[in-house]
Amino acid sequence: MDFGYRLDPGYIVEHLGELSLGLVWTVVLTSIGIVGGTLFGLIGGALRSHRVRTVSPLIAAGVEFIRTTPLFVQIFFLYFGLPDIGLKASGFVVASLALVIWGAAYNVENFRAAIEAVPKEYHEAARALGLRPISIFVLVTLPVTIRLAIPSVTNTSVETLKNSALMLAISFPELTDTAVNLVAVSFRVFEVFITVGVVYLLLTAGLTRAMREIEHRIAWTL
Repeated sequence: MDFGYRLDPGYIVEHLGELSLGLVWTVVLTSIGIVGGTLFGLIGGALRSHRVRTVSPLIAAGVEFIRTTPLFVQIFFLYFGLPDIGLKASGFVVASLALVIWGAAYNVENFRAAIEAVPKEYHEAARALGLRPISIFVLVTLPVTIRLAIPSVTNTSVETLKNSALMLAISFPELTDTAVNLVAVSFRVFEVFITVGVVYLLLTAGLTRAMREIEHRIAWTL
């Protein structure tokens, strides 16, 4: 059956430079989102698990707000809302901030659950050795927490990668936005989005593999 459409792989080759630049921005945004989201998630999870007064309820409220509202809405709020209060931010800053905040909100709960899952016997043994609370957390709680949290942090990291595509909402030139712009002028839908889909598949597989490798290395050292 002739559907009247002919694939043109050459179109992708012609625009490989543009797609490569979009890929670079996707990797940069994802890296910032994962690193920032993990770091702030760990800090927030530690404060939540230790029931720090005033701070813990505020973090809980912030986490609940981020987790129950669409990321799309959060992106628009940052992009159009910050200038209204005198904070001018570029698309890159907004995109990075949105991914960090989103990732941190989910990682707070990932790390909180992991911290609370550390056996109490570990803490009792550390106290018996005369270690101070901060030393117990750094030397005992933290290594075990990281090991326990890696599977859930991996899921959040993968979602961060996929969520980077939502930055097309503010026309930030990451991979998906680049693909949409190419399709808008060429109508080569199949070629462009099949290519983009394969790229995201490879990125996701690579990220998952890297996180599993980290998990295995940590498991061997503990």
